[in-house]
Amino acid sequence: MKEKVVAINRVAKVVKGGRRFSFSAIVVVGDGNGTVGYGLGKANEVTDAIAKGIDDAKKNLVKVPLYKHTVPHVMEGKYSGGFVLVQPAAAGTGVIAGGAMRAVFESAGIKDVLAKSKGSSNPHNVVKATFDALLKMRDPLQIAQARGITLAQVFNG
Repeated sequence: MKEKVVAINRVAKVVKGGRRFSFSAIVVVGDGNGTVGYGLGKANEVTDAIAKGIDDAKKNLVKVPLYKHTVPHVMEGKYSGGFVLVQPAAAGTGVIAGGAMRAVFESAGIKDVLAKSKGSSNPHNVVKATFDALLKMRDPLQIAQARGITLAQVFNG
């Protein structure tokens, strides 16, 4: 499993003796073959927050459809204020996406993709919107079998 820390946030609670700091970390884990998950960990130390985030991410793994190391079709994802647009790309294009989305795609094993984040740049919302887009994707093989046609006919009409 590949683990990527997307963002670490420090929050301060003001108490009688001064400020008490706490950390939250959003982490993405994946096997690089279509299985990916994200988690949020909160603790008083950064390392503990990351460890908790990794454990949470491993509990929330999902399978996303891949087609020739890219996504099968264009899809928009939305979560709260975060909007993302995900498009398939030709082989050799690479991952053209912002920081939070890039972590999700690389962990999922998507090698070629064009993505644009519209709206909120909050890493939590961007990661959740990216997952929304990936979960709405439909596998071309299953569509071909359901329609009773070949895989080439799905893409070429």
